[in-house]
Amino acid sequence: MKLILTQRQIDLLKLIIEEYIQTAKPVSSKSLCETMQCSSATIRAEMSQLEEYGLLEKEHISSGRIPSEKGYRYYVDNIMQPKELSGDDMLKLQTIVNNKSLVLSDVITQSMEIVSELTNYTAIVLGASSKNNLVSKVEVIPIDEQNLVAIVVTDKGHVEHKNIYLEGRVSAKDIGKTVEIINKLIVGTPIEDVSSFLEFQVKPIIASYVEQHEILYNAFYHAFSDFATNESVKMSGRQNILMQPEFNDAEKIREIINKFEDKDIVNAIKEEENGINVYIGSENHFDDDVTIIKTKYNSHGEEGTIALIGPKRMEYNRVITLLDYIKENIEKEDE
Repeated sequence: MKLILTQRQIDLLKLIIEEYIQTAKPVSSKSLCETMQCSSATIRAEMSQLEEYGLLEKEHISSGRIPSEKGYRYYVDNIMQPKELSGDDMLKLQTIVNNKSLVLSDVITQSMEIVSELTNYTAIVLGASSKNNLVSKVEVIPIDEQNLVAIVVTDKGHVEHKNIYLEGRVSAKDIGKTVEIINKLIVGTPIEDVSSFLEFQVKPIIASYVEQHEILYNAFYHAFSDFATNESVKMSGRQNILMQPEFNDAEKIREIINKFEDKDIVNAIKEEENGINVYIGSENHFDDDVTIIKTKYNSHGEEGTIALIGPKRMEYNRVITLLDYIKENIEKEDE
């Protein structure tokens, strides 16, 4: 059954939630009298009714009210209006989204870093696996005779790099020849098919031209296997959420940090639904004391998730606008 509030109750709930978002302090009836143009007794009665509906709660008997999880959900679904981007916020983001020298992954990551700074929340970018990308170029930077960095660039502007340790000393000449052969034979191949292509097409050829072919083949085979299965996770402002007054308990801080470091828990933040979606407290399956606002993106066939994690008293209207702006700008090239 849908909850039906009077206009005064809606106005009151909006005021309480938006004040609590800004101050993190329980809201008293006295502080609302002037704005609501009602007596303190009338406001107390309305607050009691909202508490009865489960939209407000008390931290203790004599305190003012704070929003409940249900109250935040009602606010997001029925009251909140997206906040217009300030000129300053827009300018900071435009310097990134309009930078044509950046590949897509860098545009997304740097945009979310800025949003994390603007909001003081934790930003996460979950890039989809690059397995559907086609290889467009392979480069190698030798560090010494046994260590090198392999860089793979795909047709969708995705860039992956991996440190490779060679199980033996290999000359720069042999490394260069192997990379030359790989580039000639695998450009245009989906990354998920490269490992098998290396085994059946490339290995017999490098065996004829490269002395240390077995060492190099094994190194590149494992590197491409990792590229095909790797899901990129970028996190910005990890400490931001821990600076919020809600998280001043040492045990809670440890719990949140452990979740941030758990790859499976973070990867589960991936969004499958369309639009900008808000998951409050128990709805998010990450932590009951946080809100996660997230959306999936799809640009040039590359999919992923961008998300912000903050306290339940998150500035919902601003965050939704910021994420929508990033999503709209990274997807507009496909139109």
